[in-house]
Amino acid sequence: MPQNDFETIWQDAIAILRGSLEKEEAKNQMDRYLGQFLAHELRGNECVITVAQPLQVEWFTGLYSRGLASALCAAGADPDITVRFAAQAATEIPPAREETAARARMDAAAARHVRAPARRREFPMPELDANYTFDNFVRGPSNSFAHAAAQAVAKDPGRTYNPLFIWGDTGLGKTHLMQAIGHEAMRRLPGTYVCYITSETLLNEYVSAIQNSSLPEFRNKYRNTDILLIDDIQFMAGKRQIQEEFFNTFNALQTAKKQIVITCDVAPRDISGLEARLLSRFQGGMVIEIESPSYETRLAILKSKARAMGRTVPVPDEALDFIAENIHSHVRALEGALKRVCAVADINPSLVLDREQVRRILRDSIESEKVAKELTISEIRLAVAKHYNVTVEDILSTDKSQSIVTPRQVAMFLARKLTVASLPNIAESFKRTHATIHHGVKTIEKRMEVESQLYASICDLVAGLGRNPEELKA
Repeated sequence: MPQNDFETIWQDAIAILRGSLEKEEAKNQMDRYLGQFLAHELRGNECVITVAQPLQVEWFTGLYSRGLASALCAAGADPDITVRFAAQAATEIPPAREETAARARMDAAAARHVRAPARRREFPMPELDANYTFDNFVRGPSNSFAHAAAQAVAKDPGRTYNPLFIWGDTGLGKTHLMQAIGHEAMRRLPGTYVCYITSETLLNEYVSAIQNSSLPEFRNKYRNTDILLIDDIQFMAGKRQIQEEFFNTFNALQTAKKQIVITCDVAPRDISGLEARLLSRFQGGMVIEIESPSYETRLAILKSKARAMGRTVPVPDEALDFIAENIHSHVRALEGALKRVCAVADINPSLVLDREQVRRILRDSIESEKVAKELTISEIRLAVAKHYNVTVEDILSTDKSQSIVTPRQVAMFLARKLTVASLPNIAESFKRTHATIHHGVKTIEKRMEVESQLYASICDLVAGLGRNPEELKA
């Protein structure tokens, strides 16, 4: 079959497979993953799909190989067609040099181990949370790809998925996975120097180094790590000097085969104010999204956290099931609900934690989640437009006059605070990038701290939407 004919069948098959997915979440996931298919071609009776990394081969094979084969048949391909995912060909080490290369890696590992005591005197030990380990991380469909990549990095830092870039909404486990890499790497090779830091702290240290004329020490600290873990990289957006410094640090570490792991609220391409060369570096590694957990994953997380509490009287499964059903925004909300239920039970030991009792304990949280789910972004945009005497079309336009920018950013802020919509969904509804939404939300938060009139105005808006202004503090 000519490739042109197969291309038509391929497009039809993609539409068929997507249409067969019942949940919108699964359709959105498929849309995102299609962008990671580098090429597809027909080789005899086999459809070969090329992806960038071996881990993606395993992941996508499990997710899509059977479904795609069936869809291709339905679209007109040969009934015996099969689908195979293959990693993009990489430069291979000549067979004669494999043993030498392997010995070199072992020597390098040993050297790191020998040098470690001197490094520990020079630098402080990493401040990793003892609870953020792979053993304490609950896997599910929403995070298993990121979990697998993180484990691969911990086993062979600097040589597998470098950099590893994990992104997703707050409270979904990005920091947990990042620090788990550090713990596992140090367990496997004691003496490995791991440095964990947020980009905001990195910026503050950089400014301090400039003021104190200690830039060489600053650079030495971060360019002599084995694994550099940078949390919340979005705070570097728009800051040219720290991006320049980090770019050079990034290159130094990557050249030395040292591992870099980065987390962010948005995908690399959506970080507003990020230099193109840094974007290129980030996208040159493995970029993975962590999504909101499903009911099954939420329940597994609750069971794990309940066991970790070590309570004399375990939390009944009935109570955990009820929490998982009704608290769905993010992992921190789940943990908070569980702690609240346990605190009430500790005060009243005779209390029976059945579904009705847990409902009473969590009635405020449940109502907030329920109302948040029902309130739509469209309702928020309309309410904001009426409040500021503009139109919804104005809010969605590219008009940059302050009379339009403020209501637009207020609408973004309220959509983020009062709905359970994901950042990508909010961005799509405003016809903006994730980073623009993030910037708008942060701008309003800062303005509310110093502009009492704006704060009062937004509180009026929230009340008019039937919500409690206290929710803005969440």
